[in-house]
Amino acid sequence: MYFYTMKKWCSIFLLFFFLACGSNDNKVDTAETAKAAIVKDLTEKVKQNPDSVVLRMRLINSLDSLRQYSTAIKNIDSLLVKDSMNQGLWVTKAHLEESNKDTSNAIISYERAIRIYPSLEAQLYLANLFAETKNPKALLLCTNVLKMGQGRETDANCSFIAAVYFSRIGNTTKALEGFDKAIADNYTMIEAYLEKGFIYYDRKNFKTALKVFETAQKVSATNADVYYWIAKCFEQMGNKQEALINFQRAVGLDKNLAEANEGVKRLSKS
Repeated sequence: MYFYTMKKWCSIFLLFFFLACGSNDNKVDTAETAKAAIVKDLTEKVKQNPDSVVLRMRLINSLDSLRQYSTAIKNIDSLLVKDSMNQGLWVTKAHLEESNKDTSNAIISYERAIRIYPSLEAQLYLANLFAETKNPKALLLCTNVLKMGQGRETDANCSFIAAVYFSRIGNTTKALEGFDKAIADNYTMIEAYLEKGFIYYDRKNFKTALKVFETAQKVSATNADVYYWIAKCFEQMGNKQEALINFQRAVGLDKNLAEANEGVKRLSKS
């Protein structure tokens, strides 16, 4: 379980590459249409059976998949009216509020969940939001979780969250120490590599940032953000050809990555 929220990724190959993207676009459109039909059907069934928790949860999950977070939250609220001590419902509501960019209410919902039952996952989710909002409570929650002795993956998450907090308040030395510790405990944590790379990039140390992002690429060759930031480093270093290739790779992995699309357009003209 990782916590984070982000940006950063000849000729015959590119032809097949873009043809494949076109085919994928059609598949995505078909899938979205199918999901919309399911939501419509479930909405009618919930109206007919308003007390069915199973139907309403299926509707909530379907709305979530379509990014209709506000409507999903309203449905969660309907369940919470009758079951306000259900910790899982509060966590689900917090997730939806987080997806809906409503950080303040997500924090409130996580806190309600933890008061009912302080699960490890809920504490880490809340700690992450505290870290992103520069709230030192993030460190207290991480300390509590570490005391549980859940193993290296959990330790890595705690180190990562603490490092995010230090990064957000500008203590980059402690942040780098935390990201390195997180990677030592879980070398597959791409978010830790990215955050570490951001620090060097912001320092304009593009060569070191590139090395960090390239290491991340070796760990995960299918992360669009990694290729985006590799491209950004190459662009800053004046290597436009490599920058363009990596922007294109980022778009191939995530066509909705606006910054990568802009990078392709910008360098294709130059």
